[in-house]
Amino acid sequence: MKTSDFHYDLPQELIAQTPVSPRDSSRLLVYDRKDGSIQHLHFYDLPSLLKSGDALVLNETRVIPARLLGAKEGSGIPIEILLLKRSNQTDWEALVRPGRRLLSGAFCTFGNGKLRAEILSTLDQGLRLVRFHFKGVFETLLDELGQMPLPPYIRTQLKDNSQYQTVYAKYDGSAAAPTAGLHFTPKLLSAIRKMGVDVIPILLHVGLGTFRPVAAENVEDHRMHSEYYEVSPEAADRINAARKNGRRRVCVGTTSVRTLESVADADGIIRPGRGDTDIFITPGYAFRAMDALITNFHLPESTLLILVSAFMGREEAMRVYRIAVEQKYRFFSFGDAMMIL
Repeated sequence: MKTSDFHYDLPQELIAQTPVSPRDSSRLLVYDRKDGSIQHLHFYDLPSLLKSGDALVLNETRVIPARLLGAKEGSGIPIEILLLKRSNQTDWEALVRPGRRLLSGAFCTFGNGKLRAEILSTLDQGLRLVRFHFKGVFETLLDELGQMPLPPYIRTQLKDNSQYQTVYAKYDGSAAAPTAGLHFTPKLLSAIRKMGVDVIPILLHVGLGTFRPVAAENVEDHRMHSEYYEVSPEAADRINAARKNGRRRVCVGTTSVRTLESVADADGIIRPGRGDTDIFITPGYAFRAMDALITNFHLPESTLLILVSAFMGREEAMRVYRIAVEQKYRFFSFGDAMMIL
């Protein structure tokens, strides 16, 4: 498969710059894999698409202010570090800019010396292993000095950092939001629970594997960067119970999909655990742990669009995306949603 097979034309004005309010007033395109039919609803209509006993799987990761702007010691050159994955209390895998100026042994400073970063080594895919030197609590300094890592296509400032967090975000660790979850409100989640849907939390810290674009000409040549996940024994039992009872496993976002598919065995049974996954789901993949998907509209030629195409078929995905463009749906992180049944 060619990466270009997953290209589509998108007018710039359809790239959402701000979230809608209230969150669940976003539009919802519903696609049925059985007959290819499409409905145009709103996200607050989601309860009408769910049934008692369904398992709705959410990713409880929380976005950290992972973008640090500072200067290289000695030269004063402006630098940027984007934290991706924590190795221990002081060390992180990170993206750095400008990469050619930040080689092993370089030091950077932030907040007039409150926080210093030492480049330890160069890793695969152009990443750096960075060690931070500080007094006090790192998380406190990061809250003070870091910025929310908004995607480059969002050019407006957030009114509040909570706009780029799901209402159920719980565990710090992501460099990007699991954006399908941004449409939920506490009221909507309460209504879903009351109708008998089992809302089940899992965890995947969103890092480079999720949002790095596919640079390879051939899809098969792309290599995902690993991301940390956790699936508790209780979550595994509840998801497996839904399957056993003939109910659907509905994943909220591609991160939930990748987590469940990483821990499912050949028979589709979810095995609890924690670790790192670099799973890359492409057309031809046999899904074992998902029956329906709630997701946003993704960038052309991205791993996320390729995953969606694996679930609904590439030609159908491209057709539905063309319809979404024609109907002027809002795209990407702050955009509208799609549910694939």
